[in-house]
Amino acid sequence: MNLPGPWSYSALKAFKTCARQYYELKVVKNYPQPDTEATLYGKEFHAAAENYVRDKAPVPEQFGYAKPQLDTLQAIPGTKYCEHKMALREDLTPCDFFAKDAWCRGVADLLIINEETGIARCLDYKSSKSAKYADTAQLELMALMIFKHFPNMHVVKGGLLFVVANEFKPATYEAGQAHIYWRTWMQDVNRLETAHRTGVWNPTKSGLCKRHCVVTTCPHNGQFKG
Repeated sequence: MNLPGPWSYSALKAFKTCARQYYELKVVKNYPQPDTEATLYGKEFHAAAENYVRDKAPVPEQFGYAKPQLDTLQAIPGTKYCEHKMALREDLTPCDFFAKDAWCRGVADLLIINEETGIARCLDYKSSKSAKYADTAQLELMALMIFKHFPNMHVVKGGLLFVVANEFKPATYEAGQAHIYWRTWMQDVNRLETAHRTGVWNPTKSGLCKRHCVVTTCPHNGQFKG
């Protein structure tokens, strides 16, 4: 493995968005990444959802609007796992999340395993106000991990639940197609491994560079002084 540690959906997405920014933020960590109001809100909701589904704890008043959605999930038959951590080795065998030989990692906000039907459900909570730019790729990666950790599952029905926007983006994956799903992931991971091996982290210019990127040493940044 040419990577310094396990990769995840969010890390790989960040690399694909801009390798230079990924390097500065994730590899050498030249710029701090403090929580924003939005990320703090998301973390609080995740904790509230976990406590409600797992322990039947009351839903905090600020998240009361989402209780009907959580009740719907609560009623789905199967064993429920909240904030469930999974990892795979490089040979795609399952391992503990913190195993030294973990190659990739993922966390399912809510995983429901139905041994009778062989169907798993994987939900990811989103607290953004719009589902316009929903990306279900993370659900595919979670499905690939589920097929390894729960080999009796032949179908994963995933979904992005936008609790604020009250929208749901579904996606279904079949165990028999796993080898096809892996192709794109392997290509992207190979690119990430190449960047680590060669030390080449090329920036990707976009409309977000000047106002929203914190990497001020990049020539595409509005604060770059060269």
